[in-house]
This record gives sequence, C-alpha cells and structure tokens, in this order.
Amino acid sequence: MTQHISPYHAPDFYTDALAKGRHRDIVGGRWDETGRIQMSLMLDAGLQPDHHFLDIGAGSLRLGCKAALYLNPGHYWATDLSGALLKRGYVTEITDKSRLNPDHLIEDANFTFPGVPDTITHALAFAVFTHLPANHLRRALIQTRARFPHLQKLLFTVFLAPDAAQSLLPVKQPDGVVTHDTRAPYHMLADDVLHLTRASGFDVDQHQTRLPRGQVLFIASPA
Repeated sequence: MTQHISPYHAPDFYTDALAKGRHRDIVGGRWDETGRIQMSLMLDAGLQPDHHFLDIGAGSLRLGCKAALYLNPGHYWATDLSGALLKRGYVTEITDKSRLNPDHLIEDANFTFPGVPDTITHALAFAVFTHLPANHLRRALIQTRARFPHLQKLLFTVFLAPDAAQSLLPVKQPDGVVTHDTRAPYHMLADDVLHLTRASGFDVDQHQTRLPRGQVLFIASPA
C-alpha cells in the first residue's frame, strides 16, 4: 500500500469527500467551535478590520466564514492544497458574498502563495503542519518571510512530542489523537520548531494553551 504524506494527498480524496458533502468533516470536525477558536486567536494577536489577513490551509473556510465578515471587504485571502474545497466553502459557507472575492481563494500546494499580494499583515496556518513533515514547515516559514514584507504576525500550530526519545514512538496527545514522527498526523519537538522558525527570520513564542486535538500554538514575528 502506498503511503502518502497525508490523507489529503491521496488521489481522489477531495473528489470523493466533496461528492459526499463532507466539506466540513474533512477539515477536522468541530466546525463552529474550532472556527470560533481560530477567530479568537487572531483577535488576541491584534487583528483589526483594516489589516490584510492570509488564511493558510483554509480548507472549506471554517475560519473564513467568520474572518471575511470581520475584515474590511477584500482584506481576506485564503490558500489551500485543494482549490475545489475552497470553492465549496465559498458557495456553502459565505453568507455575504460581497465581503469575499472568490479570486482571493487560491490553490497552493507548495506555500508559494501565487497571486497573494505583499500587503498581508497577519497570517494563520491552523492544523496545517500537523499533517505535514517538518520540511514543509521550513518551506512555509522561509517563503512566508520572503513574500510578505508587511507581515506583523504569523500564527501556526503543530503537535509536539515530549522529548527526543519519545518522538520516535507514537504519542497520545492530550485530546486523544495519536501522532507519529514519520506519518500523519505528525509531531515535532518544540526545540526543532523554535529553531526552524528563528532560522527563517522570525522571533517566536510557544504558547502553553492546548488547542483542539492537543495542538500547540506558536506566534512568530519578523525578527
């Protein structure tokens, strides 16, 4: 059996899920609860309506349906591995479509952010790197730092292993999810996350509050 980077990279994953109407389920469930938590994180980080926000790995707009209403029109941008999932979210979850231009929803598999303007001031990658190996985090950090000269804060989440020895084994997270070092869902070491972030040109803080599924929040600012 072929092992993909994550379930999201399996052939026809999105086609099958969208055909079954599962655009909410496949982004992790707890739709409204998690969306409210995401929005709260951004408000706590200082997001204001006139800021320009990038939702990295936005999926079916669990956060976007809230953030697009809060931000000034045209100030919300979203990227995801699946353009089809973004479009489904736009059609089904955005209640006031005058607040969000569908051209702001961009398929992006490699964190190159094609078409996203350099005006972005705040960005969030929630439950993105929980499903990707550490080299993807490095790529995203480097390219985010290079692409957005006006960036003030980047928030992202990961799963952590308690120490190096246990990182080689499956780890049961506080919320019950079992994570791994070589297959999804992935965990990392806090020291590695901090090192990668600083090496990519950021100052970074690790927050102790555990988020849904046991994720850990990191807040990075350009150094």
